[in-house]
Amino acid sequence: MAQAIEPSRDGHKDLHSDQGAVRGEHAGRARDPIIRVADIAWLEFDKPDLVRAEAFARSFGFGIALRDPQELHLRGTKAGSPCVIMRRGQRARFAGLALRAADEVDVLRLADKTGATVHRLPEAIGGMAVQLSDPSGMAVKIVAGMHDLPDQPAQGPQILNTGPDTARVNATVRPPRVPARVQRLGHVVLQSTTYMKTLNWYLDTFGMIVSDFLFFPGQRARGPAMSFIRCDRGATPADHHTLALALGPANRYVHSAYEVSDLDALAAGGEYLRERGYYRSWGIGRHIQGSQLFDYWRDPDGLLVEHFADGDMFDNTLEPGWAPFTASGLAQWGPPATKDFLDADPRAARHQLTSMVSALRGDNEFDLNRLVGLVKVAIS
Repeated sequence: MAQAIEPSRDGHKDLHSDQGAVRGEHAGRARDPIIRVADIAWLEFDKPDLVRAEAFARSFGFGIALRDPQELHLRGTKAGSPCVIMRRGQRARFAGLALRAADEVDVLRLADKTGATVHRLPEAIGGMAVQLSDPSGMAVKIVAGMHDLPDQPAQGPQILNTGPDTARVNATVRPPRVPARVQRLGHVVLQSTTYMKTLNWYLDTFGMIVSDFLFFPGQRARGPAMSFIRCDRGATPADHHTLALALGPANRYVHSAYEVSDLDALAAGGEYLRERGYYRSWGIGRHIQGSQLFDYWRDPDGLLVEHFADGDMFDNTLEPGWAPFTASGLAQWGPPATKDFLDADPRAARHQLTSMVSALRGDNEFDLNRLVGLVKVAIS
């Protein structure tokens, strides 16, 4: 199991966090994981109306890799597997995630260690998979050997003049107001009532590394309440977080994020979405943990999705940063986090209250003290 040990060095100092771990706090990595995954592969959703889902997806900037009456595959411009797989269902829901193993040998190793069955993926995707469930009950596929969709034309970044560096002469900047072309899936954020157990499972099973821990205000001694987790690719840099986990009153999807080329693409793409009546949840701004430019939107079923650009990339040498978990501390600049983004608006209030009552009655990590901490996040 991932152990709480003192880091050997303060690798993050003066780099990405004001604080590191103190003696006895969680190390943010496992000593001997079963495998080390390479990246996130795709997310799976059920959707009651695939036509409506496709209309939003195109406006958001996805390409279509496969469409039939029961299934829709969304892709980015970069070569690889689909970003999102949607299947027709009675209600909109998040159905699970797929992580890409380094190779098929790792899929077989994982199957041997866990007792799970290896199965072939559909021919449209190719490759093999093992399906597990994390301690929160979330379905997690580990996949390898898929067919790569070919590259598609990308939306290039604008040429910038920055102070003394004049790269653009006798030319103007006129970003078109079109969908911001999604390049790839970047990360997914999940909430868990068994946060620490679930975190350790991802570290122990898939060799992932914590980039940053957040703790509820005044509750550092009780341990972290959120973690931003990256893949361990050794000396090859990986996204600051491929997965983020947060302690909360329900086991649920929070949001997923998709990379676009730059700020102009993100902003112009946001105007395109706004003009078509879609709802911006929060943005535009720049995060602290991960540093990415962000813009959050609700899809027609109310699920939260993010355009991002210019995120941090870390190799496996950096130790976790530690910081308080506050609404005001989620961004370096931009508008304040909205009630919609924080699930503190009337739309979410009834569901949140029901979840809190249920969690407080259950056997999990979300107790009354943690509820007080969560409330402090929203008002701090």
